[in-house]
Amino acid sequence: MRQVFAYGSNLTLARIEERIGKVAIVTIGKLEGHALRFHKIGRDGSGKADAYATGRAEDEVWGAVYEFSAGTKRRLDRFEGLGTEYLDTEIDVITAAGVVRAHAYRAHPDRIDETLLPFDWYHRFVVHGARAHGLPADYIAALSRAAVRVDPDRTRAERALALL
Repeated sequence: MRQVFAYGSNLTLARIEERIGKVAIVTIGKLEGHALRFHKIGRDGSGKADAYATGRAEDEVWGAVYEFSAGTKRRLDRFEGLGTEYLDTEIDVITAAGVVRAHAYRAHPDRIDETLLPFDWYHRFVVHGARAHGLPADYIAALSRAAVRVDPDRTRAERALALL
């Protein structure tokens, strides 16, 4: 079984389960020394989430740890563009029960653009998932304040939001 730390749009269960099937929620926790940034260049030209390593002790990214089979992890790898879009990094997630070792998708350095903003619908997935998993209120408030842009492809936006 593989444990994966989800911190972006995959926090919304409907989103990840549409992609790869049923997942088991293990726990919630945080990745210290990282900050959530929407600077990963998406295939649609918008900013996608990245747990960006800052090395600063006060920075943290909250998320959920999911567990699923190796075959399911390979399906998610394809969705995430493993190797070209994101890199798979083993991390230590700090949880209420202790440290959990998990995989995390982190932006490939060649796919970062600090000028990007996430589409409004993508941002809603992140905030919705954070609320659904009961992440800390101050973290959700900070997420909610992130700047977004409206997706010019309203059909894509409506199709995505139908999952919520």
